Amino acid sequence: MDDLVKQAMQKWPNVPHCFGWLGLDQRGDWYMRDDQTQALGPFDKAKGSKLLHVKLIEFIQRNYMSDAHGQWYFQNGPQRVFVELQTAPFVWRIRDDLSVWSSADEAQKVLHCAVDELGQVYLLTTQGLGLVHTQDVWLAAEALAQQLWDEKKVLSSELESTYGFVKSPQQRAQQIT
Repeated sequence: MDDLVKQAMQKWPNVPHCFGWLGLDQRGDWYMRDDQTQALGPFDKAKGSKLLHVKLIEFIQRNYMSDAHGQWYFQNGPQRVFVELQTAPFVWRIRDDLSVWSSADEAQKVLHCAVDELGQVYLLTTQGLGLVHTQDVWLAAEALAQQLWDEKKVLSSELESTYGFVKSPQQRAQQIT
């Protein structure tokens, strides 16, 4: 977490959380979702405006974490901006040497590979569960053929409960209140 963010949290400790305004899609792209976009439906139906500003994306990625409930958020100064996930908390990239990397260019240690009934490929790393980017699925197949990772079969409907994350913190918040 950035020092500037930590300082803001100390200065303003009681800022309310923000739900529904930020999303992460299955290709690792970030989206801002204004009121009008949110009124059109959940994130998988209405994404919003794709973020293109590199420094903003880097700031989000440096301050991206989860809470005790498995809800992923971006700590934006004193405010937690909870993230709507299209598929999983991360989208992993695989390089030609079969190493796995985050979108923040951090190397990942793979614990196992999971494939759902739709053929989507996920990797559980020490950082968490992520979908393999569509452009890299062939490299994941190569890693599996070389037996670099253990493979598990999963149901897409059970990903959240199996791996302990919440795709829609906004929906969860509405159910609690």
